[in-house]
Amino acid sequence: MKTTSYFETIVAKNHPESVTYRAYVEKALTEYESIRSEPSGNTQRYIYVAERELYLRVVVLPDGQTVHNAFFDSNYTRKQRKK
Repeated sequence: MKTTSYFETIVAKNHPESVTYRAYVEKALTEYESIRSEPSGNTQRYIYVAERELYLRVVVLPDGQTVHNAFFDSNYTRKQRKK
């Protein structure tokens, strides 16, 4: 899995769960449940982590292979219900 330096330094420090759940981060690259595009060309990919009962949001660069950010999105299900 390719990552940005931001992911390796800042995200690993501020969201240590992204390192703990790295297998899910990798899985989100191809087996995501939902995807959203950002104006920058990045995509937000969501994958459910049953152990935490939360969705993990993984931000991927436009190349579709490089992970830039990953964190648990506690508001994801509420956002989905509003649609």
